[in-house]
Amino acid sequence: MNAGPVGAARDRLHQAIAQLTDAAGPAAGADEVIDALRVCEEARRALDRAMVEATADLQRRGVFSERGYRSPTGALADLLGWERFEARRRVLAADNVCDQIGLDGAALPARLPATATVFASGEAGLRHVEVIARLLDSGPARRLAPETWAGAEVQLAAKAGIYTPSELHTWGTQLLEILDQDGAEPDDTPPAQINELRLSRFRIRPGGTLTGRFDDAALFDAIAAAVDAGAAPRDADDQRSSAERQAEALAEVCAQVLSRGRLPETGGRRPQLTVTVRLEDLERRATGASLEFGGQLTAQTLRQLACDAAVIPVVLDGTGVPLDIGRISRTVPDGLRRAVTVRDRGCAFPGCDRPPSWCEVHHVREWQHGGTTALHNLVMLCSVHHRLIHHSHWEVRMIDGLPEFLPPSWIDRTRTPRRRPPPLLHPVGRLLTRPSAQRGRAAPTCSATM
Repeated sequence: MNAGPVGAARDRLHQAIAQLTDAAGPAAGADEVIDALRVCEEARRALDRAMVEATADLQRRGVFSERGYRSPTGALADLLGWERFEARRRVLAADNVCDQIGLDGAALPARLPATATVFASGEAGLRHVEVIARLLDSGPARRLAPETWAGAEVQLAAKAGIYTPSELHTWGTQLLEILDQDGAEPDDTPPAQINELRLSRFRIRPGGTLTGRFDDAALFDAIAAAVDAGAAPRDADDQRSSAERQAEALAEVCAQVLSRGRLPETGGRRPQLTVTVRLEDLERRATGASLEFGGQLTAQTLRQLACDAAVIPVVLDGTGVPLDIGRISRTVPDGLRRAVTVRDRGCAFPGCDRPPSWCEVHHVREWQHGGTTALHNLVMLCSVHHRLIHHSHWEVRMIDGLPEFLPPSWIDRTRTPRRRPPPLLHPVGRLLTRPSAQRGRAAPTCSATM
């Protein structure tokens, strides 16, 4: 760490820890050791507050998104070596007990002002903040009138210094049940008999919206079964909403059908992904392109898409007239993909356990820069980590025929390579399967969320 205010503070902190350790050493009396424990807890809570404030500050500046992360949770986990639930706990606290910046740039007070006060004073710990935030975001809490909701937050904050987090959760749940005596209002309006799906592209930015309704039980069940197969939480700490999980599952189902499934023809051709590239962009090694439905693509997304997809490149001249329509072809042949699958056994990124069926094949050295479609230049990545490689400063390289990943310098100053642990072998030489496959889990998981 470079010399400066932070380095000087670190040195003083280490000195204080050393003094505290000496004061509670073997020569100290029992009361002194007990006092040392109390001081350690005070220091831990103070450090938690400092870490939450720093996280909130980086979020306000947009640092994590600028460096390729969709979520600060994934950035903190990679930066500090935390489990996702630990990173998510700090992010949740930062969102609720720190000042925020509105869309108009104006400063906004903390969402939980009473909780912020007891957290700042050290009366409440990080787990207390998490419990209060989750209670006040529950269904019963959302049904309360604003003034009642604010009063409940004050009562919960007042109990944080008395109750343990588990006791606070139990007490708070009972409080909200009392305040929300009527529960959700019943809706007796019969639904209209409608089966429809609308796809609307955004006018001024990439992407779009899907809205649909299916009163036909058979139609709805077919869609729900396909979405449910991939919409299970990735792990016990997956905090994505049900809507987020289902949206990502639907997109992944469609992507797998496009690349491997069978679909009816549309206008005399099977549905495939069409990428339109201007001739001048192609001459500049494709710095931009657009999708048939989804809008404009960035150069990074275009390169990610071209790694392992059946695409139709359509080259346009300066007036928009098609010059050439390429043939549909897979960048990575099936036989070569099987070889990559045998070697990587799914996403090769450290800590990820998504299986091969949920993964794409990435060119380590990009094809447009002379990279070959060969085993020594290919690595299997899930969509989360494929995007991370293309949109951040993470790098992947092949060493002795195996992939390893180099974190950005802001995560690890030494950029020490990271690899997934090698597979275990049975005493007779048989490769052991992944734990998730052994347990027969219904939904493959990925430990990283951005």
